[in-house]
Amino acid sequence: MTLRISLRNGEPVIVNGAVLRAVGRTDLVVENDATILRGRDVMKPEEATSPARQLYFACMMAYIDPADLSRHQQVLLARLEGLMTALETAEAKAVCIRFAQKVATGQFYNALADCRWLIGYESDALSRLEQPAGISAPVAQPAAETAAAG
Repeated sequence: MTLRISLRNGEPVIVNGAVLRAVGRTDLVVENDATILRGRDVMKPEEATSPARQLYFACMMAYIDPADLSRHQQVLLARLEGLMTALETAEAKAVCIRFAQKVATGQFYNALADCRWLIGYESDALSRLEQPAGISAPVAQPAAETAAAG
């Protein structure tokens, strides 16, 4: 299976644990199995600031660091268990189950997509919590109404 990857100037990519950086616009063609993660999909440890982000980071590490897979899987299971207890909707729990199935079969790269969905879900839920009850976000007035009011 051949995989073509296009990288922007300066964009990093992890290939089998090695961090590479594109010099100029670069196209790579990978012609055999390899562990590949583009820079835009890499999360730094300090960015794992919420339960869903911590799950993503643990999954990413399991994917790019197979030498320490056992430890990463333990962290993954702990993070997933904590997140599952906090989730309320059936949809979010179903995504977690799908994620767990992918992890169980070693499909860590595909599981990262489920983590991205969970990060978005978590972000939406937290923004709703920050909004005081019964108060909706202010609605911008059209320019014509603003001018007439002034």
